[in-house]
Amino acid sequence: MHSIFRIQLVKKIDGYNRLWQVNLTLAHENNSQLHILTERLREETFPQTKGWYRLGILLVILGQFDKAEQVYQVMSNQTMDQGSKANIYVMLGRIKNGQGHYVEAIELYEKALEIQRNLSENHLSIAAFYNNIGLVYRNMGEYSKALEYYKKMLEIDRKTLPENHYSPATSYHNIGVLYFDMNEYTEALSYYQTALEINRTTLPANHPDLATSYNSIAMVFFNMGNHLTALSYHEKGLDIYQKTLPSNHPLLASSYNNIGLIYFDMGEYLKALSYYQKGIDMQQNFLSTNHPLLATLYNNIANVYHNMGKYLEALIYSEEALKIEKKTPPANHSSMAISYNNIGSRYKSLGMYPQAFSHYEKAFEIQEKTLPVDHFDFAQTYNNIAFVYDNMKEYSKTLEYFQHALRILEKSRSPDNSHIKAVKENIEHVQQKLRAGSQ
Repeated sequence: MHSIFRIQLVKKIDGYNRLWQVNLTLAHENNSQLHILTERLREETFPQTKGWYRLGILLVILGQFDKAEQVYQVMSNQTMDQGSKANIYVMLGRIKNGQGHYVEAIELYEKALEIQRNLSENHLSIAAFYNNIGLVYRNMGEYSKALEYYKKMLEIDRKTLPENHYSPATSYHNIGVLYFDMNEYTEALSYYQTALEINRTTLPANHPDLATSYNSIAMVFFNMGNHLTALSYHEKGLDIYQKTLPSNHPLLASSYNNIGLIYFDMGEYLKALSYYQKGIDMQQNFLSTNHPLLATLYNNIANVYHNMGKYLEALIYSEEALKIEKKTPPANHSSMAISYNNIGSRYKSLGMYPQAFSHYEKAFEIQEKTLPVDHFDFAQTYNNIAFVYDNMKEYSKTLEYFQHALRILEKSRSPDNSHIKAVKENIEHVQQKLRAGSQ
């Protein structure tokens, strides 16, 4: 009783369809960190709940979404109790979000929230619903809606929980994610660091939530140009994930992707490609073929090949990413604009300017529908269109689009001025061409 084992091997016994061999190793009795983490995970899988519901929670934590969905669908068909229905809808919503089916996730969370409001005004329960809905809106790129729900949750947490409670860390972290997505890095770092301090004082040292905090802070430093600090934080996060999560968990793939991004930005393309490929190899047989994480990995591999001058390989991976994004609601998610921009760049590098221009225009149309008018991403699209016009020797149009890009970059709060310098140099070159043409 109360023993803890590590699972070393699981394999089917030859000649038997229903017999499996499982090799276990007894964990060392003095491994205090493992005991602390195990007790914490027991708490987080709600030990007071019944077996099937608790099993489903564990499967979700392990990223086994298809199996978890089977468990909760059976439970939903067998219960008429409204409180139980609400809990089941919440878990099904988490599963749909994990699978990348965001519209279905929102619908399930709203059903659960409606039942909860009819049953009671338990503020903490409602706060959890706000967090879940906010997360899905964030994944859909609807940041203003996500921020609205996250701030509602944080307000409830502040009013109802003691100061040393771990729950507010979730709200601080999620708000930090939104500011990060909006390129507000100083604000994002502030919220992330607050979440990290809460987690450090309330969670075991090897808890996966600590790894999430480390990885989030790493991404801020990466976007602020501090690559070595970013790599240090990512390695801390990856070390925790490797010790506590299954080897095919999506969070591990995300960590590999993020470390790949750093090596890519440092110009170490083979290392970057190695980490991206680790993420893909891990997830191809685990996630749905339309999961956004796979699209991200395909896009990043395409960027590596592009910078290595392998434009056809880059185009193939970019188009694979776009195929996935087209199947993931909403139809005009802002990430699709990035893919259209990337494909346009592949065509431009291949000298196929009409195809490049067509894809840049599609990127611009999506950005107009999904982003604020002065969002940083517009600068990239304007810049790309300008280069196409430049190659087509339409220098007046080239100058116009470079100037649009410069206006947005100068308003951006990004501390990286290299983009502004590059665009100014491009404007100067175009102006020289226009003067030469008028003489």
